[in-house]
Amino acid sequence: MSVRVEVFEEVLLGGSTNAGLVTRVGDTVRRPLRPTSDATRALLDHLERIGFEGAPRYLGIDDRGREVLSYVPGRAVLKPYPAWALSDAALVSVAHLLRDYHCAVASFDFDGYNWPHPLPLRFRGGIVCHNDPNLDNIIFADGRAAALIDFDLAGPGCVGWDLAGSVRLWAPLEIDLDRPKVGARSLARVGLFADAYGATARQREELVDALVPCHDWCFQIVRDAVESGHETFGRFWLGGGRQSARDTRRWLSTHSAQLRVALGIDA
Repeated sequence: MSVRVEVFEEVLLGGSTNAGLVTRVGDTVRRPLRPTSDATRALLDHLERIGFEGAPRYLGIDDRGREVLSYVPGRAVLKPYPAWALSDAALVSVAHLLRDYHCAVASFDFDGYNWPHPLPLRFRGGIVCHNDPNLDNIIFADGRAAALIDFDLAGPGCVGWDLAGSVRLWAPLEIDLDRPKVGARSLARVGLFADAYGATARQREELVDALVPCHDWCFQIVRDAVESGHETFGRFWLGGGRQSARDTRRWLSTHSAQLRVALGIDA
């Protein structure tokens, strides 16, 4: 007599696009397939071949047609954000992780793949950006950023674009009730992040130039999802996200001079 073994699936918290659809099964993670999954697979396979430890491994497709990835142990940063996640030490470790990822992905040939949500043409450089370094997409271990997860938005870009996306979320430069008020402290953390990354003068210029376009790109994805009826994004958008996006864009558009000083560009 055969015995059916029930497999326990734990729904993983965090994220918006696939809210409630990403589960843990043992030491694996199951995620919905997408039209761009082949590109993600090629990227993760490259990172594994090159020995980059800060990303999950692609393991295949399960019997329900979902991506199977290795589970990355550690702790993601979820709301309400703990104080340690907004510390300078955490920020520096995120910069180091992003730098190591960029070094690893620099040798990846991204031509010929279907990538999601193309970046503005002037920011498409020689690397595949992560494009979504949100707080819940970075896994911490022993108090430092150890791995990037959720490569669903990854695509060809430039270092400055990924730096802009990172400081927008981690400094933070978003006007958001869940994080400290944007101000002098945030500006100082932008400079700290760039220094910890080892950003060149050109990359710092790219960062400033990319901040508003990166913000617009991110929220266009949100608006498209809302218009298509995405429930989680809809709640966020109507619950204050739309106003937050407007306020943040206004702040970014009027503080480029202060950002340049913080980055040492006009020093």
